[in-house]
Amino acid sequence: MNATTLDHEKTRSRGRPREFDADAALDAALRVFSERGYHAASISELTEAMGLAAGSVYKAFGDKRGIFLAAFDRYRAVRRGLLDARLARAETGRDKLHALITFFAGSSHGEIGRQGCLVVGSAGDLALFDEEAAERVATAFITDETLLADLIRLGQSDGSISADIDVSAVALALLCLTKGMRVIGKTERSGEEMAAAAEAAMKLVT
Repeated sequence: MNATTLDHEKTRSRGRPREFDADAALDAALRVFSERGYHAASISELTEAMGLAAGSVYKAFGDKRGIFLAAFDRYRAVRRGLLDARLARAETGRDKLHALITFFAGSSHGEIGRQGCLVVGSAGDLALFDEEAAERVATAFITDETLLADLIRLGQSDGSISADIDVSAVALALLCLTKGMRVIGKTERSGEEMAAAAEAAMKLVT
């Protein structure tokens, strides 16, 4: 390689953006947002948690809002993947509904419980002031409520849930309960308490 080619390679190398694991960086950012909320989370806290220089963060995500929206989408995708895997292992509609409720209960105590839920936190922290964030939160709630209703209907069709259940009303009640679990989870409740709450919730579909 001659000197001209070597200089060209050095220049091209310097011009390349720093490569990093975007998913890992967003996972770190969402922990900051979940624990501190959008407004209290500073760029310095985010960049430190993400292990990136401020320039790299701004280049990849634009600003704090951009980081938040990307972290929100990442959070929803990861959580839904974990939930879908759990639902796939259950057989009846009632079993799947129980798996969903215990999934939320399991995320509502200990370290993950103290982190809270990015969707629930965003509903009060950002959605009132940001139309795009509000749309994401609304979509998340509608998606979860629809899933709850679908599982109730599945249980009714396979006989594991009473046909007398008001699907819409119970789905909304369970949405409120599961989201409320994530709020309570920030207050040092025990796993046993949250598991008991999950079992109590199942009485809505007896």
